[in-house]
Amino acid sequence: MSGGGPRHGTIVDTRPSGGGPRGVLSSYIVQDDEDERYYGFDYRQIVTEGFRTIRPGERVRFHISAESPDRAEFVIRLNQPDPAEYYR
Repeated sequence: MSGGGPRHGTIVDTRPSGGGPRGVLSSYIVQDDEDERYYGFDYRQIVTEGFRTIRPGERVRFHISAESPDRAEFVIRLNQPDPAEYYR
């Protein structure tokens, strides 16, 4: 279960975590629009089809984790990028 209702924010940073089979997975930082706090999450929390990745500057909706109040979960992109622009 998540802590509280949905929040909105902007991805402000990505950091390589070195995980995964190729060692290239990232963790992400989202800044909440309302309280301006920062919450971390990894690709497993991104709710989407296909590749689970987000770039800095993208707007998202998320929940705050009940187990770890400094973590975001159920992260959903609000504005899907145009594939041609995203994969240049």
